[in-house]
Amino acid sequence: MHRAFHVVAALLLIGLPPLASAADEPASALNRFTAERVFDIEYAAAPRISPDGDSIVYVRHSMDRRADQNRGDLWIIDLDSGAHRPLVTGGASASSPAWSPDGERLLYRSSADGKPELRVLYLDSGRSFSLAQFERAPQSPVWSPDGQHIAFALFVPGEPPSFAKPPKAPEGADWNQPVRVFDDLTFRFDGQGYLDEGVDQIFVLSAEGGSPRQLTHGQADLGEPAWLDNETLIVSGNLAEDRDLDPIESELYRLRLADGSLTAFTDRDGPDFAPVVSPDGQTIAFRGFDDAVLTYQQNRLYLMDADGSNQRELKTGLDLAMGKTVWAPDGRSLYVQAENAGHIELLNISLRGRVKVVADDLGGTSIGRPYASGDFSVTTAGRPVIAYTVASPDKPADVAVTGPRTQTRTLTALNADVLPYLDLATVEEIQVESNHDGQTIEAWIARPPDFKPDGSFPLLLEIHGGPHTMYGPTFAAEIQRYAAEGYVTVWANPRGSTGYGEAFAQAIDRAYPGYDYDDLMSVVDAVIAKNYVDPQRLFVTGGSGGGVLTAWIVGKTDRFAAAATIKPVINWFTEALTGDIAAYVWRHWIREDPWENPQAYFERSPISLVGNVSTPTLVMVGEQDWRTPTWEAEQFYTALKFRKIDTALIRIPEAPHSIASRPSRLIAKTDNIMGWFSRYDTQPETAEAP
Repeated sequence: MHRAFHVVAALLLIGLPPLASAADEPASALNRFTAERVFDIEYAAAPRISPDGDSIVYVRHSMDRRADQNRGDLWIIDLDSGAHRPLVTGGASASSPAWSPDGERLLYRSSADGKPELRVLYLDSGRSFSLAQFERAPQSPVWSPDGQHIAFALFVPGEPPSFAKPPKAPEGADWNQPVRVFDDLTFRFDGQGYLDEGVDQIFVLSAEGGSPRQLTHGQADLGEPAWLDNETLIVSGNLAEDRDLDPIESELYRLRLADGSLTAFTDRDGPDFAPVVSPDGQTIAFRGFDDAVLTYQQNRLYLMDADGSNQRELKTGLDLAMGKTVWAPDGRSLYVQAENAGHIELLNISLRGRVKVVADDLGGTSIGRPYASGDFSVTTAGRPVIAYTVASPDKPADVAVTGPRTQTRTLTALNADVLPYLDLATVEEIQVESNHDGQTIEAWIARPPDFKPDGSFPLLLEIHGGPHTMYGPTFAAEIQRYAAEGYVTVWANPRGSTGYGEAFAQAIDRAYPGYDYDDLMSVVDAVIAKNYVDPQRLFVTGGSGGGVLTAWIVGKTDRFAAAATIKPVINWFTEALTGDIAAYVWRHWIREDPWENPQAYFERSPISLVGNVSTPTLVMVGEQDWRTPTWEAEQFYTALKFRKIDTALIRIPEAPHSIASRPSRLIAKTDNIMGWFSRYDTQPETAEAP
């Protein structure tokens, strides 16, 4: 039977009951985080503090119910008065705000008539104008030090390969579309689909508008422009002939505006990227590492002189990956974002490597699942004042401010009209010893509003993707939805997660899935031992890398009543030959030619264990997912069908790997998972009706 699955049809597929009206809901349910509450969520992103530290502009995200989109508006906060008012709202979404060096103008990205554009807003008059419209969105726009120009990266189309010239179709003829010819290793990418021929190049544009001037030419992508001075940029890219085979490699180049000449500043085997120039223009900070060809290596922080000489690592003694980096106004230290044990810390690192923790509660911008995700900015003059997104277990990101001479405080309350009036889950942290080797595994438990430690509740294990990422104790809509329906929900950072040191992350190198399975089962055992849940009511789900582990788990144990594997890799052989990161999987993950050693791929693939599966398992994937393509999910679904194991396949139309990128998709994802689990719950009558 052939059937086109749409989101609504998918809801019907597994028998999820229709949403009741408010009049039909019991009083207790009206205070729960129901599916449609997703549309009520707002959160802050990209907080940008003015050069003088007087104001913060940020992107205020909200959910457009009619358009089913996450939209962004620009709002401004006056730090002295606390005034909070709209700045750019009502039209197309706005993003990427950037203050001019003099603090009088604001650059941001938007669109008009469906075309991307860069706009400049004059703060004194409130008037804005379009610098230029583009066919493709400009990337990483940045002001020159004198405020006269803006540099950015932009896709430049190339001539597609062709072996034949098609005849001209007669007028009005209904001929097939012309063939598409590809000769690049990566010819499609998640979120972009099939790639047009061409590369990203560097452009410069007058801050008063006009025609962008292309500075670089060639066959390789260049990006991340940073101004060394008003006539010179530092950019990042990989100009090597075999660049397609080494997807993480990049170097830093000096780019002269006068003649477009490029000079390589770095040349090691490994990525060098994210250049930031000191206030006096004498030092460049950047991130990277020497590539040892492993599945994961931590980004380190480096310095070099403005001419590319004297390259050295800024050693801190910290076993943490270095993230976003910004110079302090006096140029004597750097502010660095780093993941640490489920939290994002903002560090101040002196040029001698001394470290001070400025804030430990960055985050809150990952709305669906509790990933570590946040942002910050620092003043460019005077004493440093820092604006950042602040994380919390009970609400998404708000805007906060801190600094050496500034009272740390949260400036917004974007969800004060909704979330305080709901019965949300409470979050508890636990530390668990892995039954494999005693390794400490950090985890969090969301307890439902009506929770009692009586051993009666169902447990839902939610596994993060990556696998080299990190969960934390932050607000997540999916977690709150599960808790609102009565699940004790647990999420953890098993070995392979970031934020616990390089060795912990590398513990799954050429061993994934593996002992991370034992870590997760130890977490489940710990929750059972607390008498929180019924051992007969265990459920498991996860997306991407979490989908891999979900499929692996049901091949290793039958202790779960049901499972839902979301956008998984099921067969590393096919993933390494068809996924958009195929070159990375081949070179860094498995490190074997699949045709020479297929066993290396098979033994780590969940398909190898499908003969053991007895757990009813739902499979879900986006129809435009090129990271873990649809045929990965379909292999598992078909194999389970062959074996007569209860299963269903849900394909989300038009969805890329980020299934929950639209509000209705997030709802469809979580509600279908819970609808599937309800089929196999041994004691559904004990759970309070939603």
